[in-house]
Amino acid sequence: MQRTSVNPWSWSLNLGYNQAEILEGARRQLSCAGQTAVDGNGAPQHANDMRAQLDLALDNLEAVLAAAGMGLANVTHLRIYATDVDEALRHFDLLGARFGPAGVAPPMTLLGVTRLALADLSIEIEVTAAD
Repeated sequence: MQRTSVNPWSWSLNLGYNQAEILEGARRQLSCAGQTAVDGNGAPQHANDMRAQLDLALDNLEAVLAAAGMGLANVTHLRIYATDVDEALRHFDLLGARFGPAGVAPPMTLLGVTRLALADLSIEIEVTAAD
């Protein structure tokens, strides 16, 4: 799969994402349900700790991608839902630490929500991936 960045402005690159990407030659596409900070039984973890929740949600995302034979390098679109956008942004270095080594900066949307499916959760990550 070939990815071509589309950035009529460069400001989003400083935040770690492209405005858009053209994908060519993809064989498979994965639509991933929102991943949160839950354990293997679905129990919420790290109540009131956005950083720990984001880190675990990324772990869970990587587990789903791996089960599909993919990794973060395959992510073509990233949507993040947060109950506190400012707090989420304070911890976006975790995204850079994961996606940077994968060499991708997928288009991203960060959306503030009043709550997630389970009351103790504060952040959810949903992706589309392709290879």
